Amino acid sequence: MEKLLLEIGTEEIPAGYIAPALEALAAELLKQLDAARITHGRAETFGTPRRLAVMVESVAERQLPLSEEVLGPPAKIAFDAQGQPTVAARKFAEKVKLAVNRLTVKETAKGRYLCARRTERGLASKTLLVEILPRVISAIPFPKTMKWGELQIRFARPIHSLLALFGERVISFGLGGIRSGRYTRGHSFMQPGRVKLSRAADYLARLASAGVMADIRERRAAVAADIARTAAAAGGHVLPDEELLDIVTNLVEAPFAIAGRFDTEFLELPGEVLITAMREHQKYFAVIDAHKRLMPFFIAVNNTRARDMQLVARGHERVIRARLADAQFFYRADLSEAQDVRCEKLKGVLFHARLGTVYDKVLRVQKLAGRLAAEIRRNAAFAERCRGLEDKVLRAAWLSKSDLVSQMVGEFPKLQGVMGRIYALQAGEDKEVAAAIEEHYRPTYSGGALPRTLTGAVCSIADKLDSICGFFRAGLVPTGGADPYALRRQGIGLIQIMHAQGFSFPLSDLIAYALSLFADGKSAFENEIAGQVMTFLVRRMAHLLTEEGFSKDVIAAVTGIAADRVPEVWQRVEVLQKLKAAPDFEPLAISFKRVVNIIRKAGQSHETAVREELFRDAAENRLYDAFRRVQEKVSAAMAAGDFQGALKHMASLRPKVDEFFDAVMVMADDTALRANRLALLGGIAGLFARFADFSKIST
Repeated sequence: MEKLLLEIGTEEIPAGYIAPALEALAAELLKQLDAARITHGRAETFGTPRRLAVMVESVAERQLPLSEEVLGPPAKIAFDAQGQPTVAARKFAEKVKLAVNRLTVKETAKGRYLCARRTERGLASKTLLVEILPRVISAIPFPKTMKWGELQIRFARPIHSLLALFGERVISFGLGGIRSGRYTRGHSFMQPGRVKLSRAADYLARLASAGVMADIRERRAAVAADIARTAAAAGGHVLPDEELLDIVTNLVEAPFAIAGRFDTEFLELPGEVLITAMREHQKYFAVIDAHKRLMPFFIAVNNTRARDMQLVARGHERVIRARLADAQFFYRADLSEAQDVRCEKLKGVLFHARLGTVYDKVLRVQKLAGRLAAEIRRNAAFAERCRGLEDKVLRAAWLSKSDLVSQMVGEFPKLQGVMGRIYALQAGEDKEVAAAIEEHYRPTYSGGALPRTLTGAVCSIADKLDSICGFFRAGLVPTGGADPYALRRQGIGLIQIMHAQGFSFPLSDLIAYALSLFADGKSAFENEIAGQVMTFLVRRMAHLLTEEGFSKDVIAAVTGIAADRVPEVWQRVEVLQKLKAAPDFEPLAISFKRVVNIIRKAGQSHETAVREELFRDAAENRLYDAFRRVQEKVSAAMAAGDFQGALKHMASLRPKVDEFFDAVMVMADDTALRANRLALLGGIAGLFARFADFSKIST
């Protein structure tokens, strides 16, 4: 068993490419080793801006031998009347590369067949790796690739070196005009020469001696410790930023942090602006004091240690001063312009060629948000929170996109919404209106924060539903592998907000209204589009419920019947899941599945009236009496939102249903009698269908 090491030396790879590339590199190498029947241990990846590397433990010296049995033609075809092999036998022998006399006859369930048993001795792993490693390198995916010179190979950046060691031995192959060997490279500035490796196990130690921290986890910890020490020396703490820490880790081969300062006059800028200006362009860490207020300091992480680090710090300070001066100019210019003026400018900003301008979208969102606010106000549960809601929602929706034409967002697009909130507060807008301008984008990523304010929640739902309906209406529906307008994320966010806020107004009505707001008139396929949007959102519900651990059959049973009111879907699923876990659930489910199946096969309607005068058995009377009592209780429970009580009442019918099936023949020869019994079962099926489709529950 040996360690296998593969390193690809390149020009500097973008920081965001490195982690996904290393994950793909390790997965592909292990996949190829498995396919080649080469046993191995775990894989560990290493990387810097100029290298991608993977080391696999305990790789076998030879591939496993292959023993297989291959069936050929039937024996009666393989041999003639004299028992001599026919052409079919000889052709089969050629195919499996065996002499005819080494073939046997095997008895199978289908008869006697010619059979070949062969064993291939495993080849040396070193021989196979010569072909495997180039394939692995070529299979690494990148968001964008480059082609250089006359070569056909494509990679994130031009490849300069290939290191491939199997223990102490070089795996020799060529790729892109480069031959593999046992050399890597030291730190790009401090020790840029070649570094020779005697064996794969020496990789990290030899690079460390050449100034390179190749282990990403170790380098990340070193960056975190270095910036923390540097911030403490300046009298503060680093503002936590895990994403920036990951980026900086993959921008350096070894970290050397330095503190710089900027003029206190720039502290007039909102904290978000200062942080973004330092972070986005320069990858600087912000520094805060014990009260979490920004200090006039920043931490830069360099890739080399200079003789005079203070000179380096002054260079960073000159750069950040120019950035902050620009931000200060943009901020002051934006404050001098009224928000309503910026809203009018949205007429010149295209949202999508098929959906009009951003201004058009704002008007649609405003109407949709107003409709939502009116729906919420009618709900007594929101009475206290709804004071002035419609006015706030209309104002927030109107201002929601105004910062898109601000100079600050033009320079820092990630501040959209944030600057809208800041400018609204500066202009004296209501605090909840200002918060909603930022919150209407939430959640901005999977698992992200939801809107905190009621106004923000309403505007967020309206904005997302308008986008979903608009793109579906334009025929720009997400496919299996593509969702360029992030409609799935928006759909999930919309459902999460409705569930979190307890908004139980009908989704279908909301979708129909959203579709009606588009300026090009009612589409001939409006109902079809509404159905597509509803199906799309129901799938998002199912996805969220599955992630929460609910079983798929329970989810399908509920969403197949009642998916219009989001909070109720969760309540029904929770109640049904608990009932399914009860020990007496299976006989209950079997009884009511039987009811549903009989009704479906007979084509009986749930609305068919039951005629008591046609009852012939006491079991019919007892079931009907129980059904009417339970029907009233279920209606009252569901009207009160007591789904657990409703389901408990339904379950109480089971003994009477079982007694009914034991006592009578449903499909009687008498047409009237049969129809009446089916009507009784239809009423019971209809009662259960008000809660869920029990036929979808697995038992």
